[in-house]
Amino acid sequence: MLDAVVVGAGPNGLTAAVELARRGFSVALFEARDTVGGGARTEELTLPGFRHDPCAAAHPLGINSPAFRALPLERYGLRWLQPELPMAHPFADGTAAVLSRSVAETAASFGPRDAGPYRRLVEPFLPRWDTLARDFMSLPLTALPRDPVTLARFGLAGLPPSTWLTRRFHDERAKTLFAGLVAHVMAPLSGLATGAIGLVFALAAHARGWPVAEGGSQSISDALAGYLKDLGGTIHTDYEVKRLDDLPPARAYVFDTSPTALARIAGFGRYYDNYRYGPGVFKIDYALDGPVPWTAPEARAAGTVQIGADSAEIGTALRAASREGRAPDRPFMITVQPGVVDPTRAPAGKHVFWAYGHVPAGWTGDLTDAMERQLERFAPGFRDRVLARATAGPPELAARNANYVGGDIASGAVSGLQTLLRPRLSLSPYRTPHPAVFICSSATPPGPGVHGMSGHNAAKAVWRKLRQTP
Repeated sequence: MLDAVVVGAGPNGLTAAVELARRGFSVALFEARDTVGGGARTEELTLPGFRHDPCAAAHPLGINSPAFRALPLERYGLRWLQPELPMAHPFADGTAAVLSRSVAETAASFGPRDAGPYRRLVEPFLPRWDTLARDFMSLPLTALPRDPVTLARFGLAGLPPSTWLTRRFHDERAKTLFAGLVAHVMAPLSGLATGAIGLVFALAAHARGWPVAEGGSQSISDALAGYLKDLGGTIHTDYEVKRLDDLPPARAYVFDTSPTALARIAGFGRYYDNYRYGPGVFKIDYALDGPVPWTAPEARAAGTVQIGADSAEIGTALRAASREGRAPDRPFMITVQPGVVDPTRAPAGKHVFWAYGHVPAGWTGDLTDAMERQLERFAPGFRDRVLARATAGPPELAARNANYVGGDIASGAVSGLQTLLRPRLSLSPYRTPHPAVFICSSATPPGPGVHGMSGHNAAKAVWRKLRQTP
């Protein structure tokens, strides 16, 4: 009998398996696809030699993850590459606000009236960032806070809606960039704890940047898999699990799946019926005949570029997709251009480009024209650079990754109490009705992102259970 079986080889499943194997438990991992990766994969989606990330591409939470930082992933091929600027947000006048490694440079890009308020917002947290990140990403109750005072101060700033937090800014440049940070998790700007979401992304950039993984996001998954194998764990791909009886006997089963899939496989009936999924995304991967022709020079040096004319336009796009059930006319977009720092991703002189916009869950339309009209506003001539494109709406994304129910790449709505308490109201969110079954996906705290902390936290609950049971 194995100590633990993990189902799903996304970043959280891989991290949970590694954490258990590091502590001497026998572990086997089962993945339905032919390779490991989940939301951290790299594939040739357009033309030969163009290596695209179908889901996650830039990794501010990955490089700052307490779980990843405790593992020797560099020995297994993971190398973080830092663009000159972590992120830029261009405007119609050809200028841009930036999120730089430097707080001073970031503040200066907002203008004189907002430089001081921004510095006063972020600078108190930066000296304590590593401890704050560990405390914030370990909630709830998987570990006692190491610095409860700083965590409480962060909560006071971040728990209210982001629209409250941005009242300290006077001008639109700072408000727009911060609104874009919140929109990375597809949350309405007025939602609970959305201020914390934006603040975490900003602090992550100042602490360690928003890097890409050399060669693509698959490098993260491959490094975790390589380490797991060296620890004695086994990985089985092309193995779809439809019920618990499909798995070998084990003392614990850990699922990196959506709550919906877990309830179906484990026979939990309606246990997760109140869990809500969020809006979907429409994703385009481009092969380009050169770099994106941004008007703003700052955007040409940034790894990630946010697209939204102002905070009102961003808020309108989020409401359309999440509340009004329609695709926005001017979608807010997150784009990543790995080629500014990683020439291995495309043939010489060519580039890959990653972009998505928000749409309603399960939406079956085509957002390509609306997205490219947005890009042309800030990068005139963009369409002339396109060699090929691969599009994926909610149905295609859900077919590629079963965790993306309705095209929701966050594996659950990041809104209301579910922002903090997911997948159910519980002090032990990784446990399930079955004492030997656990869940470790992005549907559990701390939520979406390639950081492995949901797997790390779930593994703690599992090994405590295993040590109590002979």
